[in-house]
Amino acid sequence: MEVEVLKKGKPGFLGLGAEDATVRVTPLPQQPKAQDDVATLAKGVLEDLLKLMKLDAKVELRASSPEGDSPRQRSVALEVNGEDLGILIGRRGETLASLQYIVRLIVARHEKAKVPVAIDVEGYKQRRYLVLRDLALRLAQKVKATGRSTTLEPMPPDERRVVHLALSVNPDVTTQSIGEGEVRKVAIIPRRR
Repeated sequence: MEVEVLKKGKPGFLGLGAEDATVRVTPLPQQPKAQDDVATLAKGVLEDLLKLMKLDAKVELRASSPEGDSPRQRSVALEVNGEDLGILIGRRGETLASLQYIVRLIVARHEKAKVPVAIDVEGYKQRRYLVLRDLALRLAQKVKATGRSTTLEPMPPDERRVVHLALSVNPDVTTQSIGEGEVRKVAIIPRRR
């Protein structure tokens, strides 16, 4: 901020005859952070966390995130590679989701802005997305054949998005997210003609 004093105030005597000061406050234009700086910060934060966990792993920047990019701000995509990193993935990717959340919080606090950070371990998310897409296509065929809707297991938003996108062009079925919070799931419903 740039502050310019237009008129000095007067304190007066015991508050009598006091005058307020007049100032003009102008916000300075902020220089947007380079995407490389944010990516380097996110990579460093993840590397530090892995060192604290005493895990021997290598972190690399990826070209783009499978979760999708905003036209305004591309997401930072990090790939973790190493030996025996299943502990980082956890049951159904829960540990990986928590690690990603922590890295996002640290980076956002440092940058004073929300920064989309996607972390993958040994290509786990990519494989999971392919499995979900194939499952969605198979279940869509089943729903079409039986005429009865089906509901998938609860899953995080990025996985639900994969199912919605996989079936968005299917003329026979439609998808809908149902439930709230961590138990939110996708229902595959036959399209009525």
